[in-house]
Amino acid sequence: MVLTTAILDTVDELRQTVAALHGELTRNELVIWTAGNVSARVPGQDLMVIKPSGVSYDNLAGETMVVTDLFGNLVHGELAPSSDTAAHAYVYRHMPEVGGVVHTHSTYATAWAARGEPIPCVLTMIADEFGGDIPVGPFAIIGDDSIGRGIVETLRGSRSPAVLMQNHGPFSVGKDARSAVKAAVMVEDVARTVHIARQLGAPLAISQQDIDQLHQRYQNVYGQH
Repeated sequence: MVLTTAILDTVDELRQTVAALHGELTRNELVIWTAGNVSARVPGQDLMVIKPSGVSYDNLAGETMVVTDLFGNLVHGELAPSSDTAAHAYVYRHMPEVGGVVHTHSTYATAWAARGEPIPCVLTMIADEFGGDIPVGPFAIIGDDSIGRGIVETLRGSRSPAVLMQNHGPFSVGKDARSAVKAAVMVEDVARTVHIARQLGAPLAISQQDIDQLHQRYQNVYGQH
């Protein structure tokens, strides 16, 4: 695939953005060692930018990010792409509205994934960002697009931008990579809070009507427009 100067300019900018967003994963304590990854779709192209495999977060920079096509084939860069590349690529191929994908092994969200249990919508923050329970996706082996298939199958039936892949951990999506990172940060926060609430007793449910109202307001009214 020939990358024109215009495409390369866009790719270089995205590589810097994706590298910087990996810093949010460490700053929010969502990853350890070399685990986890952020990717971004290259607008208007069947390409994505993703973290290289097994590289320390301290050594990540724009120039170390790699570019693949949407089947995970390396197009630009010198390092091997993340072991989760096939999963990210599958999401981009089948969810055209998604511009960013994030995977972490954040402690509390991954604990829920280990139980195969959705995080119930018992907080207004969950209603706001996730629009209901945060769902669990099927167990899948790393290395091919099985994880991506599970992500897509689960999120297509949910308003949630995050899924807890059983026995693995959370994946989140967004209109861009920053939105997907935000969802990753928030899923860990609510996973921790609901866990603590359950130590005190049974959390109180929120009615579906209120969940719908909260979600609509947060998605369409909250913030600057």
